[in-house]
Amino acid sequence: MSGKSPSAELASSPVTKADSSSTTIGANHDQPSEVKEQTLDELVTSLKAKDTSKVIVRFSAIGNAPILKQSYYKITGSNKFQTVIQFLRKELKYQGSDPLFLYINSAFSPAPDEIVANLYKASGHLIINYCTTAAWG
Repeated sequence: MSGKSPSAELASSPVTKADSSSTTIGANHDQPSEVKEQTLDELVTSLKAKDTSKVIVRFSAIGNAPILKQSYYKITGSNKFQTVIQFLRKELKYQGSDPLFLYINSAFSPAPDEIVANLYKASGHLIINYCTTAAWG
């Protein structure tokens, strides 16, 4: 120890000791943040949980597209429409270079990143028309 008094050493050091009143205030601030962290963690886990609800999809061939043996399928609603496209290509044994156009309820062609459940909610039922040439727009 040097010849300085303890209070002089504390004043010259870059790290100072907190007094008891600031420790108590800091403890009060920690508790709400812990509660916020818990609810935030619960929110993150609930968002990460995969939706297992199923949507009934009916595939309908248009024009010269091959007809599926089974036209009704149950698909997980949280999947993107891209998985439906890939599934149909696999069922029809189509390559990536083969043209395939999909339409919802004979009206529009959704984006591949659209969620299947959102398409189902928009119309109440999901009929996917597919063809090898552009049919609507």
